[in-house]
Amino acid sequence: MKKLILFFAVIFFMALTAVNLFSQPNEDMMKKWQEYMTPGDMHKMLAKGTGTWKAQTIFWMAPGGEPTKSEATCNGEMILGGRYLMSKYSGNMMGMPFEGISIEGYDNAAKTFNSTWIDNMGTGIMYMTGTYDAAAKQTTYTGKMVDPMTGKMCDIRQVLTYNSDGSTKMEMYGPDDRERI
Repeated sequence: MKKLILFFAVIFFMALTAVNLFSQPNEDMMKKWQEYMTPGDMHKMLAKGTGTWKAQTIFWMAPGGEPTKSEATCNGEMILGGRYLMSKYSGNMMGMPFEGISIEGYDNAAKTFNSTWIDNMGTGIMYMTGTYDAAAKQTTYTGKMVDPMTGKMCDIRQVLTYNSDGSTKMEMYGPDDRERI
């Protein structure tokens, strides 16, 4: 019986030692995590969206149709230590009060921008990922959302152009680029 207890004690000690060896972060792991969590140049670019901005919106319900125009206000702030830009929009759209929230970030490991959008004109969440083109000064996002007319997922695309005067032009396209929002 003593040998059996000793055997299990040795096995338990070896297992505990193995867990400690493999769970202790090594220097390389810590360096990679530090790089992953540290805001960089792309986060500085996102930070240019902080402040209060006037937004002018123009959208078409159908190609070739008459555009609908409205104005809104956007308040942007960097959150979680400068890692994400949260923008809150308020205004009117189609004669109704409009509110929307965007959260944009840059994933240091994936090397992509990520964006979510929610607003009071629906109950879904729009998800997009994108890349930055330095020559064009544009971030192009692609993603999916539920088309409320069909209840099915549809492709969406958004292009942000960073103008030399500090303003940003945002263009969004719906299913098959037929619907420009």
